[in-house]
Amino acid sequence: MNISVLHKWRKAMQVFVCLALVLAGSSLIQAQSTGSIQGSVVDPRGQAALGVSVAVSSADKVERTLVTGADGKFKVQDLPPGAYTVEVSGTGYATEHRRAVVSAGTAAGLSIRLTLASVSEEVTVEAEADTSIASQLSPVKAVLDAGSARTEITSQYVNEYTSPVTDFSDIIQAAPGTVSWSNNGIGNGQAKIYFRGFVDDDYTMTWDGVPFEDANDPSHHSWAYVPAPAIGYVDFDRSPGTASDMGPANFGGSIHLFSPKLGDAMTFRAEESYGSWNTQQYLGEFNSGLFGGKNPKSNLWFEGHHQTSDGYLTNSPQVRTAASLKFNYKVSDQTNFTLIGTSILVDANTPNNDATRQQIQDHGDNYLLDANHLNPDGTLNGNYYRYYTYHVPTNFEIATLTSDLGRGWRGESRSYTYSYSNHQHYQNDQTTDLLASTPTEAAVNATSGINKMNQYNRIGEIGSLSYASRFGVFRTGGWWELTPTNRYQIKSDPDTWVDAPGIKNIKFHENFNITTVQPYAEFQLVAIPRVTITAGIKDAYFHFWLKQFADGKTVGSLNGNAYVTNTANYNSWLPSFEANFRIRNNWSVYGQYGRGSIVPFSSVFDVTGAQVAVTPPPAIASTYQGGTVLKLNHLSVDGDFYHIHFVNQYSSFTPSSGPDAGFTFYYATPPSNTNGVEAEGNLYIARGISLFMNGTFGQAKYEASSGTAATGTSPAVPASPSAWVASAPHDTESTGLTYQKKSWDVGLFSKRVGTRWNDDGAFHQVVPLDPFWMSNLFFNYTIRSESRFDQSKIKLSFNNLFDSHDVVTIGPANAVANSLVQYTPSPLDTMQLLPGRSVMATFQLGFSPRKH
Repeated sequence: MNISVLHKWRKAMQVFVCLALVLAGSSLIQAQSTGSIQGSVVDPRGQAALGVSVAVSSADKVERTLVTGADGKFKVQDLPPGAYTVEVSGTGYATEHRRAVVSAGTAAGLSIRLTLASVSEEVTVEAEADTSIASQLSPVKAVLDAGSARTEITSQYVNEYTSPVTDFSDIIQAAPGTVSWSNNGIGNGQAKIYFRGFVDDDYTMTWDGVPFEDANDPSHHSWAYVPAPAIGYVDFDRSPGTASDMGPANFGGSIHLFSPKLGDAMTFRAEESYGSWNTQQYLGEFNSGLFGGKNPKSNLWFEGHHQTSDGYLTNSPQVRTAASLKFNYKVSDQTNFTLIGTSILVDANTPNNDATRQQIQDHGDNYLLDANHLNPDGTLNGNYYRYYTYHVPTNFEIATLTSDLGRGWRGESRSYTYSYSNHQHYQNDQTTDLLASTPTEAAVNATSGINKMNQYNRIGEIGSLSYASRFGVFRTGGWWELTPTNRYQIKSDPDTWVDAPGIKNIKFHENFNITTVQPYAEFQLVAIPRVTITAGIKDAYFHFWLKQFADGKTVGSLNGNAYVTNTANYNSWLPSFEANFRIRNNWSVYGQYGRGSIVPFSSVFDVTGAQVAVTPPPAIASTYQGGTVLKLNHLSVDGDFYHIHFVNQYSSFTPSSGPDAGFTFYYATPPSNTNGVEAEGNLYIARGISLFMNGTFGQAKYEASSGTAATGTSPAVPASPSAWVASAPHDTESTGLTYQKKSWDVGLFSKRVGTRWNDDGAFHQVVPLDPFWMSNLFFNYTIRSESRFDQSKIKLSFNNLFDSHDVVTIGPANAVANSLVQYTPSPLDTMQLLPGRSVMATFQLGFSPRKH
């Protein structure tokens, strides 16, 4: 071999060996300066858990995610020394959290045993760890294992991008397709939520897995039961859900509210907010952290606040005092007990009627009531604000016991009670002549006011039993509830609130009990790689017992009898099916069919003599939908399409002659169909800046019907064209620009709601409503450190930033002859407008013991 060639080879080998030594040394140095976490995961039966997600997070971000192999083991290497949280989650299992401390050159070992998830744990979005930075910073998101169209509104959004006096109706606006407003300002009234053509009382709301709603119909009060500080995050399922989703009206969907999570460290928070319309709120919060000796097993969280506001509308103040408490005790490694409750007292001055078009024109956009007791001529003023009062105390308590029973079995008991007492006084009418060309104030006399009571108490139990096998999870259980209710309206003197005597001055008075029973069974198949299929069936049964007392209006004198009683039974079998296919670890598709129902309201028997020949059946909604969720590093996006066929209307007819004279019959009106597409996503741009967007486009119309001739049990019905469902928007669009970095959280959110229609009470698609939009801006500076004053904050909120005063709803004064006649505005139309711009400043003092 040539000497020079040999020399060159020798030099090359020396360079190679040196380079190898350098790399080996650097690797050794890195191995000595970093550590790792390794462990194994087993299912409830003790067998290796395959395909379970493992996320390792440091204090401020998700460091690594992976999936367990066939042996159930995992290992995460090259971690800088420090404390880490290991989060283990899998379909059908409760999310497990472990703390691991990594030292240089060592491996921290963990052994994790999974337990079955309850239904509420299944929808805990915060448990899903995302490596996608776009998803981490998104104010709302979707989960990759979703089987239906659902939006997860994060605790980050609730804390940073809502008003400090917010309520759940304002929070829900973050979801696509939703419509809501509060014409007296956020948190100062009964705001309602509309979506996909569904009005309030067409969907279920739950708090920590327990449904809550009114007794006479399943509607909701945004200032009752669950104050905003008791809401940690929200899962909004726009579908009837699976069989295990309990509720009175999964007809349209379910809005699941969840209480805040309890931390391991002790913290205190004191907060004061002040803003427009003399709105003030004082709030205090205490989180005990883990306590209870050398092996602490308990957590306690308490919150109390007091809010006062003059309101945007004239002479419409509100006062709210509320407290919330949550206690958790780990009885053993297999058993856990949680107790949570709220108590709220609301006092407000709100009439039953909105201001008229003429009153707004004469007095301004924010007119509602007057401060003067007397008119200029000395007569009593029917618009005097003290003639309109609400006094509403509510309470809500839930006790949950969960236990791992061994051999793959898990049991859960969720016992609860909640009470509502709405005692209201109001002047019955603010106008005397509905046909007058201009509004005139009502005369105040000994019978012109109404003393109103709506009072009920619910007790209930939701129980479940689950079993995990290598094929999946089987669940069975049910919901039982009893609701005694007392309701009345009595004519009264609004100047003294002395009730007028005699039956003739009782508008109505009724007591009723509702018993609810909903057993279910479902199976969640997970044996097929990357596929999850859930199928089940639920029986929704309701028993009504009503006692209606003789009165001077609703049921009449009852021929001298004191009262009449009636019973009604409603039953619906509700199947469900959904499937999720994980195309890749960050991309999934899903499809769903679900059937939901809603039973007729107690007002079915609010007819003369309470005589009902045949009660209407439960209304049924059949939902078909599919969608996809994709999470890239800088982009997270989800979208869905849906078709809903629902029968949600019925009308009554009372023959005046013949053998059925005096008895009320109910007959169906045309069903409706809703079709649409929805999408939402977050784009991470750079340096903490993200662009969030969502939008919907849909159509909600009643089916056209041909005319029918009169029969002995129904009147003649004219042919009806296809008409738009009231309050359903043609489209909605939202954008949000956020900056989230270190101590700063800044967000500008704008939402536009497209064209809608209001009914006139008899016909559809009569009163057109133009689009409206609103923008909100939030500045937050939060101390995030290990100091004693961690989580101290300064917040500045601007709601309705551009001071829009769009009309959001119109109540027509006069019914039109038929739905083809064009609506003509009247001075006596009642109206609601968006409240003007409001500004609020919040100062929050956070305090925690110094960490060592």
